[in-house]
Amino acid sequence: MSYKALVEEFRGGVLENVHLGALCGVNDKGEVIYEVGNAEHMTFLRSAAKPFQAIPVMKQNIAETYGLTDQEAAMFAASHRGETYHIEALESIMRKTGITEEEILCCPTLPLNDEPKFACMREGIAPRKLYHNCSGKHLGIIATARELGYPTDTYWEPSHPVQQDILNTLAYMADYPVDQIEIGIDGCGFPIFALPLKNIANAYLKLACPDMISDEATREAVKRMTRYMHASPDSIASHNFICSELLRDSNIVAKGGAKGVYCFSLIRERVAFALKVIDGSETPWPIIVASILEQIGYSNQETIDRLYTVVPKEIKNDNHIVVGERQAAFKL
Repeated sequence: MSYKALVEEFRGGVLENVHLGALCGVNDKGEVIYEVGNAEHMTFLRSAAKPFQAIPVMKQNIAETYGLTDQEAAMFAASHRGETYHIEALESIMRKTGITEEEILCCPTLPLNDEPKFACMREGIAPRKLYHNCSGKHLGIIATARELGYPTDTYWEPSHPVQQDILNTLAYMADYPVDQIEIGIDGCGFPIFALPLKNIANAYLKLACPDMISDEATREAVKRMTRYMHASPDSIASHNFICSELLRDSNIVAKGGAKGVYCFSLIRERVAFALKVIDGSETPWPIIVASILEQIGYSNQETIDRLYTVVPKEIKNDNHIVVGERQAAFKL
C-alpha cells in the first residue's frame, strides 16, 4: 500500500480518525533520504506551485519596475486569507501597475478568514475577485504577460507563453521531464501540475538552495521570491496559519496547497520535504511538519512550538475542554 498513517486522532482514548498519506525528504545529492509511503506518488501541487509560478514574474522585475513593496511582491506567491492588509496590498499593486480587477479571471468570493468574511456580510459588501486567495498570483502573471507583449485576456490558458514558461520552469526545478508532468485546472482557473512527491521535494530544495540552480536568471528570480516570502510571511497566508508561521523562520521555505499537499525546505540542512494527506485535509499539516522537524533534530524549537500553536496536540470540544489528542503516527 502506498499510503501510511501520518496522524492519528484519539477521543477518550479511542482511535477516532486516521489521516493517511505519503511523504518524502530529499538531500542536495538527489537522494531520497526519508520515505513514508510512496515517494513516487503523483501529486498535484495546487497552491504549493505558487513560488514557481512567480518565477517568471521575478524574471521580468515586476516588483522593481512598478515600485512594489516587499509585502506587495510577496502577494505573487500568496494564498491570502482576505485580511485588510492583504486587500490593501493588492489594491496598491493594481494602482501601481494599472491592472483592473475585471482583468482577473478569479471568480468573486468573500475572504477566507472569518473576521473579514463576517465583516463583509455585516456591512453588505459584495464578493470581489480580489478576495479570492489566488488573486495576487493572477495580478503577477497579467503584469508579466503585458511586459512581454503577450495577450493578457488569455493569460490563464495552458498554451499561453507565460504558462508554458511556468511549466518548463517547474520541470527544470524538479528535475522531471516536462512531457511527463500531468496537467489539470486549479480552482482559480490556472493550469496546475502533478509530479512525483520526490520531484516536488527536489524543486523545493532549490528554493532553499539556489546555488543548485545553474541558470542565472532563474537562480536570481528564486532568491528574490524567497526574500519577499521571508520579509512578509503574513502575506503568504495570514497570522496563525502554518505557511506564515514556518516562514517566520528564515531557514525555512514553505508553501501548502489545496487537498492536503505541503512542501518545505531547510536552507542550512539542505534538505526538503513534500507530503500529501490523502484525504485532502489541511488540519494534520502542523502535526506532521512539527514531527518531521523533531525527528531530524531541528535546532529551532520556537518554530516547532509555533506549529503546535496553530494545531495543538490536544483536541478540545466546544466548551474548550480537552477530550482527546492528535499525534504523529509515522517514523522517518
